[in-house]
Amino acid sequence: MIGEDYIDADGAHYLPLLVQPVLVFEAPAGKLSTMHERAARRKVPLAIYTAQMFSTGNDADNRAAVRAVPTADLDLVGIGVRAGHRDVDAVVRGAQRHP
Repeated sequence: MIGEDYIDADGAHYLPLLVQPVLVFEAPAGKLSTMHERAARRKVPLAIYTAQMFSTGNDADNRAAVRAVPTADLDLVGIGVRAGHRDVDAVVRGAQRHP
């Protein structure tokens, strides 16, 4: 992971972006919100990727885009989870591996 944590407008913290190989799963937006909620309940740290981040050109602007939005209003397009396999399995339950 690189950089500082991301923080949304409600003060929730998220992991820095990942720069290592990862397993990729796919899920609709509603499922991403469910996974976000599961991670929060289990206190599993995660990285978030919001739609707004893809319109910025640098890390500082990405952080500002996340910081401006309350947790419930984040437009999630992806998440990253780094934890023990039981916690990860509980968070991503129901998502399919991306082909």
